[in-house]
Amino acid sequence: MNARQMTLWGPILVFVAAALWATDAPFRTHLTQDLASNFIVFSEHAISCLIAIPILLFNWGELKKLSMREWCAILVIGIGGSALAAVAFTQSFHYVNPSVSIVLQKVQPLIAIVLAAWLLRERMHKQFWLWALIAIGAAYLISFPGLSPQLYEGEVFNPNTIGALLALTAALLWGASTVFGKYVLRTAAFQTLTSLRFVIGFIFLAILNAAQGTYPTLGSVSTTDWLFIVIVALTSGVFSLFLYYYGLQCTRASIATIAELGFPLAAVFVNAYFIPGNIVPGSYFGLYIGQWIGTIVLLLAMLMLSRVNREDLGGAQV
Repeated sequence: MNARQMTLWGPILVFVAAALWATDAPFRTHLTQDLASNFIVFSEHAISCLIAIPILLFNWGELKKLSMREWCAILVIGIGGSALAAVAFTQSFHYVNPSVSIVLQKVQPLIAIVLAAWLLRERMHKQFWLWALIAIGAAYLISFPGLSPQLYEGEVFNPNTIGALLALTAALLWGASTVFGKYVLRTAAFQTLTSLRFVIGFIFLAILNAAQGTYPTLGSVSTTDWLFIVIVALTSGVFSLFLYYYGLQCTRASIATIAELGFPLAAVFVNAYFIPGNIVPGSYFGLYIGQWIGTIVLLLAMLMLSRVNREDLGGAQV
């Protein structure tokens, strides 16, 4: 695939990678019944490191080319994007209902767009804002087909300061990770960046689990648990992130953050079809009519943003 073709397919690959992040929901639901979230994420990183470490050894000479700023960006990605964001997002559920956290995550693309314009000096195409706002609106409709931020019967939109700050912290870290990833890819290969993310995240999570005492006894982790951890680590973990950074190489960060809306889209389908009891009355093939409309609109917006990306980068070095 040549450089011009990649400017068209880059956002699509990012979108597919983000969709893969949602495939772990049925497995993670099982794992969280018996294991601490910190340990689950640590175990996934440990398995991913079996692939990441050989790649880093092979690309060792490339690490010497990274500047101090790029290493700082990698630390933000590895510690912030891989570990702290997930912890903050999960912890926010203790203070606010899930719908508040999900609504606040819709500011993530706006955070990444601002950072991309500030740190990467990205100029927005004249059609970018139109399709970006349409995509964000479609993602909101997918998450809340009734337009009101209400997921469960009797649940109200009642934000709590601590919970809201935790959810916004997660959005900030994930948005920053997109921009900093694009920044590092100017020097490092996507394989190197992906591997560094897992290794740094693994080291941080090892310390975090030790500090919080969340390591289980060896016999308490069943064979099924280990099998599900491996599945999650390979599908929504290492494979999806290699695909993500491969696509990000030829995608503007501002467009990549919109492409990441593939995650909430896929999550709706996974929850409806693969988690028992989630198909509700009044839905059409598992989804409300508003969600089907949002899906079509989001896919159309992503197609148009891919064309915008090609127009922006087709004749430039990416």
